[in-house]
Amino acid sequence: MTAANTPAPAAPTRVLVVDDEPQILRALRINLSVRGYEVITAATGAAALRAAAEKHPAVVVLDLGLPDMDGIEVLGGLRGWSQAPVIVLSARTDSGDKVEALDAGADDYVTKPFGMDELLARLRAAVRRAATVAGDAADPVVETASFTVDLTAKKVVRHGRDVHLTPTEWGVLEMLVRNPGKLVGRRELLREVWGPAYATETHYLRVYLAQLRRKLEDDPSNPKHLLTEAGMGYRFQA
Repeated sequence: MTAANTPAPAAPTRVLVVDDEPQILRALRINLSVRGYEVITAATGAAALRAAAEKHPAVVVLDLGLPDMDGIEVLGGLRGWSQAPVIVLSARTDSGDKVEALDAGADDYVTKPFGMDELLARLRAAVRRAATVAGDAADPVVETASFTVDLTAKKVVRHGRDVHLTPTEWGVLEMLVRNPGKLVGRRELLREVWGPAYATETHYLRVYLAQLRRKLEDDPSNPKHLLTEAGMGYRFQA
């Protein structure tokens, strides 16, 4: 193979590590670097948000107990524009803290003290999942037996005819369709479509899912594609 035909080496995966403990930052920087990751570190929430905006990491490891702001605030700031997976690394072991972080958009939660091998395995898994989602996003047209969704054109066709959806209906449908087969929690869906202030307004979802089913499902009372998981959220099934 000639030099001109030799494929360029893959760029290293960029990881942003956010923690105010120098020992942890150093340990993670060393362990990740020797495994081929490009590591960026930040010791405060403000520095983390700046680094994320400037460097666009592929994955973030985030401590919750930061000196200038709570890690949940940092997570909220990231989720306002970034879909990079976030692994929370925290000494908080209470289940309520874990639920809050996951509801705020974290992809995983590791408690301190932690095993380096476990953290690295979770990091690899998060990167793989993100790559799979990115690969799936390459095909913007999703077809079901009842309707077709074009995510790029923001259009829905049912039985050969365009279906008019309101902006809010489209927001709900798009989030479900972009997560095929995955349970999308009620709070997550409300935050994404309506905003953080509406995270508990679950009746909104019942109304809009009913409207979407009337417009898209062949039998709205027995939906096959826009499914409810009682007490938890909703799932799109092609």
